[in-house]
Amino acid sequence: MAHAIELTRPLPLRRRPDGFAQLLSAIVSQQVSVASANAIWGRMQQAGLTGPRKIKWATDDDLRAVGLSRQKIRYARALADARIDYKALREAPDDVVIATLTQVPGIGVWTAEIYAMFSLGRADVIAPGDLALQEAARMLYGLPDRPTEKALRQMAGAWSPWRSVAARVLWAYYRVAKDREGIR
Repeated sequence: MAHAIELTRPLPLRRRPDGFAQLLSAIVSQQVSVASANAIWGRMQQAGLTGPRKIKWATDDDLRAVGLSRQKIRYARALADARIDYKALREAPDDVVIATLTQVPGIGVWTAEIYAMFSLGRADVIAPGDLALQEAARMLYGLPDRPTEKALRQMAGAWSPWRSVAARVLWAYYRVAKDREGIR
């Protein structure tokens, strides 16, 4: 980690607001490149499709026109209907945040962990299912293969109570080592 920190200073904070738009943005980012996610999210912002009512009122054609797949349209609508108490999540323990968010179709553990780190500013959360984190750990620690989600979660135990900071270091290291962003 010290080597990665030396190469990547200063670490980007990447703090974002909390709420519906940030979760919707995370859904948009799932399983697509950073560039694709940025392009789709930009079109959604231009079209004003970042709030729950706008998502409910939009037609499927409107949502497809900005780049959402059928599955992501379903997830966006599920999020719009979920009635999440975003203010309450700010004070909830990490496990409650993740459990609450993963009840919504389209929000898996990765999305919930990313939200906890970046939108709620949680210090001891990591998203070990993230491929860029896995690849950064492989490169930094000279591992023969990318660690699995389970292996990276286990490895991250040593970084507690600052696992979110360790994740930021790994993403920054990925950016330096691969010359591309690993997280939006």
